[in-house]
Amino acid sequence: MGLLMVAPTVFLPTYAQSVLGLGPIAAGFVLSVMTLSWPVAAALSDRVYNRVGFRRTAVIGMSGALLVLLCFPLLPYPGSAWQPALLMLLLGATLGLFQLPLIIGVQSTVGWTERGTTTASVLFCRQVGQSVGAALFGAVANGVIASRLADAPVPGLPSGLDAVSHALEDPAALSGAARDYLRRAVDTATDHAFTGAAVAAGLALLVLVFVAPRRFPVLAEHEETAPAPRG
Repeated sequence: MGLLMVAPTVFLPTYAQSVLGLGPIAAGFVLSVMTLSWPVAAALSDRVYNRVGFRRTAVIGMSGALLVLLCFPLLPYPGSAWQPALLMLLLGATLGLFQLPLIIGVQSTVGWTERGTTTASVLFCRQVGQSVGAALFGAVANGVIASRLADAPVPGLPSGLDAVSHALEDPAALSGAARDYLRRAVDTATDHAFTGAAVAAGLALLVLVFVAPRRFPVLAEHEETAPAPRG
């Protein structure tokens, strides 16, 4: 989850501003819609995992996230702002369905005195994944842009990666052809980042299917107080 979160949180705002031409506030709104559907899906996930179990609920959520991430490279260029916003709305819903059942499932395997440590461990693993993903996908995106600049048939483009950010901040300083070429390069780099996020989602799905327990072991002391959901 930490790996795949890098694509929307790091690259989507740049995509919205550089490719779609949105302002900072509008670009932030494209991303923020994910925070609307995420808590709603998480709040309703108990109705799902109480019926089908923790693992199956997580599989449903991650399968949906995989499909949403695969849809992003299929967006037209330059497209409209509502298209990535809709994808982020759906992505928030799928991740909300995926995240909470696994946390509760892991918490149910330990005693009350260890629940804080267990929850912190899950969140720590997510932070590690985000750090690794930022470095990995950042290298991929920079490599894509660098290759496009090296093979550019359009004059007047920035000479290096450090100059790209300055050019994107003031696109009016570029010619029309150079501006469109640079926007397409950023669009391609973002597509690669979301494809990498889809690969991370696919790996997470494989782990859920073949590694995660089919039924989370619930301690007997918890079973005495309340019936545990099926895992």
